[in-house]
Amino acid sequence: MAGAKRGVAGSSLEAMDRSIGTLLIAVGIVAILVGVAANLGWLAWFGRLPGDIRHEGENSRVFIPITSMVIISIVLTVLVNLFARGR
Repeated sequence: MAGAKRGVAGSSLEAMDRSIGTLLIAVGIVAILVGVAANLGWLAWFGRLPGDIRHEGENSRVFIPITSMVIISIVLTVLVNLFARGR
C-alpha cells in the first residue's frame, strides 16, 4: 500500500514539475521576444508616456515611470488571471 501511495504522489509531483517547466520555458520565450522588440526599437515609446516623471539637473537624473508601471501591472494582472482560470 505504501508503494501505491508513493506512486500517486510521485505522478502528481511529475505533473507539477512539467507544468513548472512549461511555465519557465514560456517566460523565457516571452523575455527573449521582449528583448528583441526593445533592441529593434519597437518599445522606444515605453518610459516616455504621459505621467512618467523625468527630471534632469546638471549633476543628476531622476526618472519615475509611473504610467509605464501601471500599464505593466494591468497587463500582468490580466495575464495571471487568465492563466489561473485556465487551471
